[in-house]
Amino acid sequence: MNKESIAAIKEKYKAAEGSQLQTFIDTYGQDSRSGVRKLTESAGRRLAAWKKELGRIDAMLQIERGCAAQYSVICGVDEAGRGPLAGPVVAGAVILNPDDPILYVNDSKKLSPAMREKLYTQITERAVSWAAGCADHEEIDRINILQADYQAMRRAVAKLSPQPDLLLNDAVVIPDLPVQQISLIKGDARCLSIAAASIVAKVTRDRMMMEYDKMYPEYHFAQNKGYGTAEHIEAIRKYGPCPIHRRSFISHFWKES
Repeated sequence: MNKESIAAIKEKYKAAEGSQLQTFIDTYGQDSRSGVRKLTESAGRRLAAWKKELGRIDAMLQIERGCAAQYSVICGVDEAGRGPLAGPVVAGAVILNPDDPILYVNDSKKLSPAMREKLYTQITERAVSWAAGCADHEEIDRINILQADYQAMRRAVAKLSPQPDLLLNDAVVIPDLPVQQISLIKGDARCLSIAAASIVAKVTRDRMMMEYDKMYPEYHFAQNKGYGTAEHIEAIRKYGPCPIHRRSFISHFWKES
């Protein structure tokens, strides 16, 4: 009997994902060729990692599952951009399908930019509903960052369809929203819906700052995203603030003339 070429088997290995890896191992596990043995061994390691990730995701869904008997539409809410010297604060709101969990979703701060972008695409394609809401630099200066943060969250939630009957928030209770809320400390690391919202918020804001970088290149917003790096602060001292700087955040090292 003619055996498949190792090159052909390698292509099948590359294409295999999740439970398909077990099928790959079952199909080629008895092949004595060293090249195939290496592929099946690697498939075994990938399968173990996949199963571990399934367990992590399952653990991150426990809060949603615990609330599901009482609430039918559960939404995670988180924000990005409370600390920068420039740009908006952005909130994400995500209603996930618990029967279609998205692997590798995590607190956005724990993910690389490339992984955040990949997961953003999956979240926006597979979530029941998702939205982002913003409050700009002028609003932040006018009403303060905390109130602007709440405003961004309310705007994100208002865009959702269906509307949620429970919000799972990362460490806050949002005022002036007529919906039940649960505040979870370190929720973006504990709760899958909040982690997904953190990714939506972070990617949305980062993309906005990349566009602002084209408008105001001397501040290097593509790299610092508006945060107070030494290079960014030096640029403010050299050029003065640009239109998207938060004046209330830079008053200790920049005085309006």
